Amino acid sequence: MQALLFRKLLTYTLFGLLSSLLLSGCAGIATRDAAQAGAQRVYHEDIELSGRLLVLYQQNDKEQSLPGSFEWKQNKDSTLVTLLSPLGQVVATITVDASGATLVQAKQAPKHAQNLDSLMNETLGWPMPITGMRDWLQGFVRNAQGERTAISTSNDGSTPADGWQLRYASWQDDFSLPKRIDLNRYTAQAGNVALRIVLNPAADSAAPAANEQKTP
Repeated sequence: MQALLFRKLLTYTLFGLLSSLLLSGCAGIATRDAAQAGAQRVYHEDIELSGRLLVLYQQNDKEQSLPGSFEWKQNKDSTLVTLLSPLGQVVATITVDASGATLVQAKQAPKHAQNLDSLMNETLGWPMPITGMRDWLQGFVRNAQGERTAISTSNDGSTPADGWQLRYASWQDDFSLPKRIDLNRYTAQAGNVALRIVLNPAADSAAPAANEQKTP
C-alpha cells in the first residue's frame, strides 16, 4: 500500500515539474520573441493609422473628458490628423508641415500658426504632441542625440519625451506597433493632461519599402 502511494506521489511530482518547465519555456520564448520584434521594428515615414482617443484635461478648474477616435496620415513632409466624435462626425482636422500648423473646425475659418501647442490650446483647449507622435505611434522615441530608437516591448514603465510621459501599456499581437499608449503632462492652461490612445492594427497601412527605416 505504501509503495503504491509512493508511486502516485512520485508521478504527481514529476508531472508538476514537467508542467512548470513547459510553462516557463513558453514564457521565455514569448519574451524573447517580443524582444526580437522590438529590435527589428520598422519605422515608416509614410503610414496611415487610426484608433480611439480619450482626452482628459482641466478647464476653468473643472475636469473635462473628450472621447472619440482619430485618423492619422503622415509622409516625409507633413502630418494630417482627423479628430472624430464618438458618432464618427469630424470635429477637427490638423495639418502640420514646414509652414506651420493649420486647424480646421466645422463651419469655422481655418486657423494657422507656427506653434502647434499654441494653436491647439487656443482652439481646442488642450495640447496634442503631433510632432512627437510621428515616432511614438510606431513605438519609437528620440534619444538625446536626436536619433530614433525603438521602445522595448517589455518596457511597461514611463518614458519621458518632449515634456510628456509615455507609457506603452500593450502591443499588437505581432509587436510591430503599439496597441495602447498613455501620454501625460502638465500645462498651465489645461492642468493635468492625459491622452489615452488605442491603435487599430495596421497590417496593410505601411508605405513601400523605400520609405522604411530599420532601427538596429
